Amino acid sequence: MANKTTIITGASGGIGAGIARRLGTAGHRLVLAARREAELEHVADEARQAGAPRVVVVPTDVTQRHGVEALSQRAIAEFGAYDVWINNAGRGITGSVLDVTGDDFDQIMAVNVKSALYGMQIAARHFIARGSGQIINISSFLGRVPLALHRSAYNAAKAALNSLTGNLRAELASRAPNVRVTLVMPGMVNTDFARNALNAPAGTGGYAGPHVQTIEQVADIIADVIEHPAAEVYTNPASKEMAKKFFEDPTIFDSPGSNPWMPRSAPQ
Repeated sequence: MANKTTIITGASGGIGAGIARRLGTAGHRLVLAARREAELEHVADEARQAGAPRVVVVPTDVTQRHGVEALSQRAIAEFGAYDVWINNAGRGITGSVLDVTGDDFDQIMAVNVKSALYGMQIAARHFIARGSGQIINISSFLGRVPLALHRSAYNAAKAALNSLTGNLRAELASRAPNVRVTLVMPGMVNTDFARNALNAPAGTGGYAGPHVQTIEQVADIIADVIEHPAAEVYTNPASKEMAKKFFEDPTIFDSPGSNPWMPRSAPQ
């Protein structure tokens, strides 16, 4: 796994920062992208301390195609090429289908889908020209099974990302078989995701409970999928069985008591 150059979007915190630290221990050269430069520099320092031989920080608004193109060009200028592109940038939203506004929906789609679409298109062309590479899209279990009613627009965005990822993987399977495409679907992870969600109520806390994974657990799985590429990965072992039940009966989680994402207390 060493000697790879990896680009990570949304790397200023949460899962993205955890991936940077974990890949630093594996000796990856890193290109870290997000809008928050000071936070990126802090993560870069952590990755260097973990063992990354070189880390480049590129403040980027990945909802703009020209920004994603500039990110790719900077990586090539610094390292000559790159091996892995991780589309991790994303944001949640609090609001039901009946309450979400058009403007909010557009913003969530831009952050979670358009940014990844631009990354996929730009990275895939680079990898096709090189003859190899890997695109990893960090989605969500909620994109496969939309259990969290208060995350409606986020669920929809991640479902769109799942479909785009599957389409790209199938297209490249025959066109460029050495370019791998991986979909990673975390469940609940101990990050500031809920607090930072658009329209999050004041006092919103983080996820807690026996089914909540740590950032480090998720980062370990992503590091493993770089070493052993797979088409799709649920980071929580229970997620696959839950998805199977949902597809057998889409109403199975409609009752609040049967829905692990909808506790009887106020949702986060």
